[in-house]
Amino acid sequence: MKSFFIQTFGCQMNVHDSQKIKEQLQAEKYTETEDITKADIIIANTCSVRHNPENKVYSFVGRTRRLKEKKKVLLGIAGCVAQQEGNRILKKYPSVDFVFGTDQLFSLPTILQKAEEGIRASYTDWLTTEHNIKEQNFIPTLEKTPVQEVTPGSDPKAMIAIAKGCNNFCSYCIVPYTRGQLISRPLHTIIEEATTLVAQGVKEILLVGQNVNAYKTREHSFYDVLKAVSDIKGLARVRFTSPHPNFWNNELTDLMTDRANIATLLHFPLQSGSDSILKAMFRHHTAAQYKAKVDYLQEKIPNLFLTTDIIVGFPGETLDDFQATLDMIEKVRFWQIYAFKYSPRPGTKSEAMEDSIPLKEKQRRLAALLALQSKIQDEKLDSLVGTKQEILFDSVHPQEKNVIVGTTDHGVRVNVQAPEAYIGEIKNVTISGRKTYSLIGTI
Repeated sequence: MKSFFIQTFGCQMNVHDSQKIKEQLQAEKYTETEDITKADIIIANTCSVRHNPENKVYSFVGRTRRLKEKKKVLLGIAGCVAQQEGNRILKKYPSVDFVFGTDQLFSLPTILQKAEEGIRASYTDWLTTEHNIKEQNFIPTLEKTPVQEVTPGSDPKAMIAIAKGCNNFCSYCIVPYTRGQLISRPLHTIIEEATTLVAQGVKEILLVGQNVNAYKTREHSFYDVLKAVSDIKGLARVRFTSPHPNFWNNELTDLMTDRANIATLLHFPLQSGSDSILKAMFRHHTAAQYKAKVDYLQEKIPNLFLTTDIIVGFPGETLDDFQATLDMIEKVRFWQIYAFKYSPRPGTKSEAMEDSIPLKEKQRRLAALLALQSKIQDEKLDSLVGTKQEILFDSVHPQEKNVIVGTTDHGVRVNVQAPEAYIGEIKNVTISGRKTYSLIGTI
């Protein structure tokens, strides 16, 4: 049997899409390999949200070219870089055999057939909304490629994409150009997929979308999705990512409060604590409006762990603007921050803005922000030592013998000395200590 290797770059949506690529290849009788040198098909599922991950893709193509010189192998580029660059990838990199964008994910069997016939081509056409809903990921692929039953010792978590694309057009963001307009699945297909997964043994479901809480059909909102999924009997945890503050309301907070199986971890992107920068970013809310929603969340859910995204060095960001971001971090006290130096993305509104902040200053600001966040994160981890937590175990520790790893309700990783048979189970654990970014526990 022929084998495949998938390299995934970027966000949770890309992780989800790679799973769908894997399911299609398995349906075509390919087997997955973790050894890239043994693969007959190599696919890079790419991210272009920042300049750095885009560069990683081209470095990967360079390394793979040397492999292709030694054996016959098909190399494909998928995802956001593929959608952004299309034919230019084929022209620049002769070793690439096929390119397919975010709307062509489920055309892979046909694309592969043409590639095996020696046809090098790029597939980046946008599909209609109706076509997306009917034929893409938004009718569950379970009939074609049934999800394997979760057995003892296997990962008990699964993802469900409830929407794709984004209509926000934040000035720095390339996602609307590489993922297209917001398209929401019919609620009944989401429930069908979630119910099937739970029946197969899945204990935790992550609902994903570029702008997950902007989900909207004629009849239903994101509130309806979250309520309906959390109603499924046997589902221990529901998570979701990434919501936008503009589409968040107190009703969603109240739902999180009322449902014990909705995890107490929320990714709540801030980007900046300065009103002038938020305006330039086209975020369409103020720092005070963001903070008011956080205040209500933290009042209703005292054990909530918040994570966020921050961009430093956005065009026009003054020292006062940056200080406003630091002040917001001090007030909110996030568990984790995904912080990045600003880099212009092609086709976005901010690309036309003067990027006048020197790289060294961007690096200084990023270092200052991360130093502050490190102290807060230490305090968050310390606060959990001595507590009892319900841990869902999902994997074996890659280095430590007889240690398995799981996650608290609020997303913190915990290392426990316990048998592998506990993987897939939820156990009560006393937190006895901590590492730099994770915890140590005892069952």
